[in-house]
Amino acid sequence: MRRKVWQVKITELSTTDVDFKDRLDQLLSRGSEFDPEIESRVREIVQRVRNEGDQALLEYAHTLDGSTAEIGSDLEISRRAMQQATDRIESDVNDAIVHAAARISSFHQRQLESSWEFTDDFGTVLGQRVTPIRRVGIYVPGGQASYPSSVLMTAIPARVAGVEEIIITTPAKDGAVNDIVLAAALEAGVDRVFAVGGAQAVAAMAFGTATIPKVDKIVGPGNVWVSSAKRQVFGHVGIDLIAGPSEVVVVCDDTTDAEWAAMDMFAQAEHDEDAQSILISASAVKIAEVKAAMQRLLPAMERRNIISAALERQGALICVESWAQLAKVVNRIAPEHLELLVNEPLELSQQMQNAGAIFLGSYSAEVLGDYCAGPSHVLPTSGAARFSSPLGVYDFQKRTSIIQCSENGAQPLAETARVLAREERLTAHMRSAEYRLKQT
Repeated sequence: MRRKVWQVKITELSTTDVDFKDRLDQLLSRGSEFDPEIESRVREIVQRVRNEGDQALLEYAHTLDGSTAEIGSDLEISRRAMQQATDRIESDVNDAIVHAAARISSFHQRQLESSWEFTDDFGTVLGQRVTPIRRVGIYVPGGQASYPSSVLMTAIPARVAGVEEIIITTPAKDGAVNDIVLAAALEAGVDRVFAVGGAQAVAAMAFGTATIPKVDKIVGPGNVWVSSAKRQVFGHVGIDLIAGPSEVVVVCDDTTDAEWAAMDMFAQAEHDEDAQSILISASAVKIAEVKAAMQRLLPAMERRNIISAALERQGALICVESWAQLAKVVNRIAPEHLELLVNEPLELSQQMQNAGAIFLGSYSAEVLGDYCAGPSHVLPTSGAARFSSPLGVYDFQKRTSIIQCSENGAQPLAETARVLAREERLTAHMRSAEYRLKQT
């Protein structure tokens, strides 16, 4: 029987190509269009869960999650079961969870915002009151793989923010939720865990059922069904972002170890066939070295089928003419993860305006950010780094404006408001302001 010969197939681009811009746009267009069939199916799921509650939730849990739950309460995992799961895991795994949790907590403590106020020259007190969201729902993927890291990266910032109640929904695999996911939930201070996934879990958190309480905000990554559901329930609840397939841009220079760069691209590509790995360099020689390294390393990868498909469908090797041009290409891509595996990463990073997270230097592997560096790995994808930020404590806090006017302090404000309201022809606004003016 002949062994399969693995060939790395990946798009190669150069900024000197006449059609470079068009080909880059095509490369970045993945996932930009909604699938109307999925949108319609998700809409049906959301409406049924909203209208029928646990009855619909159980039906979908049986047919889509393979659950054997007989009543809604069977979907909840008890604290005792969570502790038993923690006791079953290997000690080195538990140590890794504890270490990662401590680093994530330490980082996010520095993001806490405080309330503030000041008194202006007219004696008016102005300020901002910062309060945590009361109840947050976290979606944790669990279909093809289990992600305890996603539990830590979402629940810990919420706990640091002071969220009163944190619940998790995650699909059960073969009738059970992964022990390490439950251990991570316990370590992160999650209050309740429900073994239900997909669009039905998002709908249950958005509208509430007899079993799953209605939350104020839903966060966490998920597949296209979960993303569609989050988009459809937005407005009834808050959401963090609509996450697309994971992505990395790796920047190389002549000093970069080609195998390190190749493996970092593999690490992103092995997520799924829609993941995107792009390498950019001003050195055509280095690009050729990385491609050769990828060819050598691919056969030994356990998930080589997925890696190969992702690289062929979504990957690219891009050669640029200068570092200034490289920065423009990176900012156009606005990647979720940006690795600068170069000799002077800090200096180069000053030119990078659009990226979810920047990893400076060859030892700052993106995979460290996935698990334990500290910042949340929930990041904007599909170019959203142009206008969005990583998940953080600020996503779990609300800001309320405070205004307190004395009689004297109200005078200049009321006069200004009266004039502007008059010009907008809002008579009640104008009269309301005039009532506050001293009568002379």
